[in-house]
Amino acid sequence: MELSKDSIEALVKMMKEEMLLDIDPYSFVSPSAYDTAWLAMVPADSNQPCSMEPMFRVCLDWVLKNQTQEGFWGECDAHGNPTLESLPATLASVIALKKWNVGKENAEKGLAFIRANAEYLLAGHQNQFPRWFAIVFPGMIELARKTGLDLDFPHHLKGLLMDIFFEREQILESDKELAAGGAYPSLLSYLEVLPSLYAANEQEIMKNLSGDGSLFQSPSATACAFMATGNKDCLAYLQSLIEKCGNNGVPPTYPMDEELIKLGLANQLERLGLAEHFTQQIEEILTQVYQTYTKESSSGKSNSVASVAIQLQKDSLAFRLLRMHGYNISPRSLCWFLNDDEIVDHIEKNQEFFSSVMLNVYRATDVMFSGEYELEEARSFSRKVLEKVVSKGTGSDNDVFTKSSAFQRMMEEELSLPWVARLDHLEHRAWIEQNEMNALWPGKTCFHRYKYSAIATVRDRL
Repeated sequence: MELSKDSIEALVKMMKEEMLLDIDPYSFVSPSAYDTAWLAMVPADSNQPCSMEPMFRVCLDWVLKNQTQEGFWGECDAHGNPTLESLPATLASVIALKKWNVGKENAEKGLAFIRANAEYLLAGHQNQFPRWFAIVFPGMIELARKTGLDLDFPHHLKGLLMDIFFEREQILESDKELAAGGAYPSLLSYLEVLPSLYAANEQEIMKNLSGDGSLFQSPSATACAFMATGNKDCLAYLQSLIEKCGNNGVPPTYPMDEELIKLGLANQLERLGLAEHFTQQIEEILTQVYQTYTKESSSGKSNSVASVAIQLQKDSLAFRLLRMHGYNISPRSLCWFLNDDEIVDHIEKNQEFFSSVMLNVYRATDVMFSGEYELEEARSFSRKVLEKVVSKGTGSDNDVFTKSSAFQRMMEEELSLPWVARLDHLEHRAWIEQNEMNALWPGKTCFHRYKYSAIATVRDRL
């Protein structure tokens, strides 16, 4: 369907009104049903876990109001179908409703969805379950049963469920060994679903709290930490989160990098071929980001493996966009990770999880100049990672891109066709067809995604 000039202008105006005026970056990102449900479980009196009132009633209300017609909670794909992440999100939501004895029909509908769809969703990922899912899903099953919920999985599915539980055991044992008997930080970010044998004590929790009172900026893990310890800093973090986002559900991570959200938006507009309609808005975003990059040094980059994916996502988007718009930006702003053996090793061991990030690093090196050896090394490294992922056919370790033919095709085209040999209008069409989920960057149990439908509306009508 060919759009008229007036139709295009009307859609552009709608996008500007929804997303670019009086900008609030948090309003761009879809809420996490999983994390919102965990906040809904927090009792009003932390000293009385059996309290009959939730502390964050607004989260419980959100859960009641945001179940899909099919009965699940969480994100769906571009065709409206549930994804793997809908299983733990739906379980968390049903558990929250059960805890406060509300939404009985919602809970029954959610359980019916799980019974009817678990086999289909799990079978599609057999022997290739994402690490996060192998940790979270068994923990949510155990919590559901402890809460008194009858999951009643089909008998023939029990073997597959046992495989997932066994995979969790292997992950937990491996991480425990790495920590020489202590609680490994990457596991503590999943505090809410750790079995008692691996659960951290109050001292370990307090040791790993961030300055903002959170446990690795994870709303769900911090909610669990507060229920376990009653820590006032955890409570202050949760209250701040609710004040900022409560009415609309909480995001997968808090706080989020607001510049990264804006960069993701600018990148979407560029890739869709809409940049000419948003020249001023994109330039304002890039000016702000450039000021940040001129102030910070590569030594100031995070070397925490937990935040590497987010940092590299931001740096790769910033480098490419800034260079494309004529800004003088150093290769070190992108290539810093190559100087850290721990980070390089972590990426190589988690190639599927980093595949979408490495794709952005690879694309950023399209705009390198002759003699920029750091960028050549970054291109070689990212290409090797992508080639291994393509050869396995596994996509990305988060469910958005796992076994996704569109993302697989995107990687293959990037590797096979030089950037200078491509035509812009064909690139725009490919992005419209392939970028199904508006994914920003990987989170703990889901991708951070755009909430607003304006981009999708324009994309679908182009």
